[in-house]
Amino acid sequence: MERRLASIIAADVVGYSRLMQKDEEGTLADLVELRRLIASLAKAYGGRAFGEAGDSILAEFASPVEAVRCAMEIQQEMAQKYARRKRDRQMQLRIGVHLGDIIVEGSNLFGEGVNLASRLETMAEPGGVLVSQQIYDQVYSKLTVQFDYLGEKRPKNFVDDVAVYRISSQKRKPGAAKVPRKRPRPKPTVSPEINPKPELRERVIRHAKLLGILLLVLMIVDIITGRSFFTHWVAIGPVAFLSWEAAPLSGRSGIKLFRLRVLLLLGALALVNLFSWSGYPWVFWPAGALIAADVTHRLFSQRR
Repeated sequence: MERRLASIIAADVVGYSRLMQKDEEGTLADLVELRRLIASLAKAYGGRAFGEAGDSILAEFASPVEAVRCAMEIQQEMAQKYARRKRDRQMQLRIGVHLGDIIVEGSNLFGEGVNLASRLETMAEPGGVLVSQQIYDQVYSKLTVQFDYLGEKRPKNFVDDVAVYRISSQKRKPGAAKVPRKRPRPKPTVSPEINPKPELRERVIRHAKLLGILLLVLMIVDIITGRSFFTHWVAIGPVAFLSWEAAPLSGRSGIKLFRLRVLLLLGALALVNLFSWSGYPWVFWPAGALIAADVTHRLFSQRR
């Protein structure tokens, strides 16, 4: 099995089914002519067309620069060819270009290089060209083409996001800086097998049921004895503990989780202050200490 790096152009006709419904024979003739045009241009730029299926067209190149030049000329030729046609009869292409590893099987090609180029094509605008990060890195300093960074996108059936660039119709000014690209910090992924949240959720539900039964029994005792109501005193502690335990289920982590737990603890202290009210809001003192702890925790977290 032969493997190699190659620059792949993936092109697809926009609204092909609609065009076939309006004029089947005319659309088929246009498609045949389009295949000839792309095969001719690919050969002129040192590449070759391969794998014709339906209205999709693929071509491979040894050079990323030549692949991008070919993609741009294909779109220019298409725009000129169909400029005088009515909009609903114009044949337009979406094109994706990627440099990646391919598997050679006879005259056909497979693998990540072909797959990602095809996915980029589906994300392109009619008449547009999208390129991958690998293509952009290779051609930016060699072509006077303006690239627009579209951000990190998740192609269909791909696990990871990929950086996507659009070739602009404007030319890049000499000496222009490279397009800045900000990659988001990778988020830690936890496989479903070791994800603690389902187990935590079950534990919280179990504890909540036990707490509910306990409070119900205490309320019945309260009513039977006819003494001053005391259930709320017993309830504050377990409810505060249950809220603390359930806090991670909110989806927060790190400092946000810490802040949520601080608020829950303040709420419990405020209830104690309210139920034992003697004209003095002493809860402000522990509240101030907890807020100070929150600020300190945040400052240390930012320094790391």
